[in-house]
Amino acid sequence: MSSILDNRPALKSEVYKIAEVAGYLWQNGWAERNGGNITVNITEYIDEEIKQMPAISEVKQIGTVLPQLKGCYFYCKGTGKRMRDLARWPMDNGSIIRILDDCASYVIIADNPVMPTSELPSHLTVHNHLIEKGSNYKATVHTHPIELVAMSHNPKFLEKDVLTNILWSMIPETKAFCPLGLGIIPYKLPGSVELATATLNELDEYDVVMWEKHGVFAQGLDAMDAFDQIDVLSKSAKIYINAKCMGFEPDGMSQEQMAEMSKAFNLPK
Repeated sequence: MSSILDNRPALKSEVYKIAEVAGYLWQNGWAERNGGNITVNITEYIDEEIKQMPAISEVKQIGTVLPQLKGCYFYCKGTGKRMRDLARWPMDNGSIIRILDDCASYVIIADNPVMPTSELPSHLTVHNHLIEKGSNYKATVHTHPIELVAMSHNPKFLEKDVLTNILWSMIPETKAFCPLGLGIIPYKLPGSVELATATLNELDEYDVVMWEKHGVFAQGLDAMDAFDQIDVLSKSAKIYINAKCMGFEPDGMSQEQMAEMSKAFNLPK
């Protein structure tokens, strides 16, 4: 069976990068069953032949109007699909969609009529906002990092930037590779409009946000960039928890040490 990826090396490379990230999410234990989602704007890899491809689904409503997405194309994880399967067979466990001219609906164009995640409207709303503000970010990733979710069960960590500063202080690389830190969203019903709105607001200040007792949502230049930010935050969470398991509260780097590093590496304060 032919695939839209055939003879399109750039598009194939991008989709298989998404598949690689899906494998990492599963291997880390962050993507139980069908947990988590990945949505990537792949418009730059779309040629004229693809633009002429007929739909393989009926027209689907997004549920909102997203004017920045007119004519855009996205790779989306399928609803009910598992990351471990997407890692092996990305075009059987996800699909490529085209946003229609009304900016309120889409069709699936390849490879199979796999319905995108039920959280697609939330992801697309973020992508619409990214284009609106001129961002180069093309990917959104939602997953369930064990140690970060565990830390979100402690109310004192949910105050603004408390968890960010703990995680930054555990190892220098965390601030270097996730310089905007971790936004916090108090518990809201998964998939709700309230959660989507809160996420959009936090992403104006942070690249990664924590959904209390649920998981994280990250944006990045591509799926790997979004994953890397989650990965470094998770590493710091592991260091903190391991220290606590050894029976002591880790000192972490001081504010002065972190400020020195920020200056040396030209990081946001």
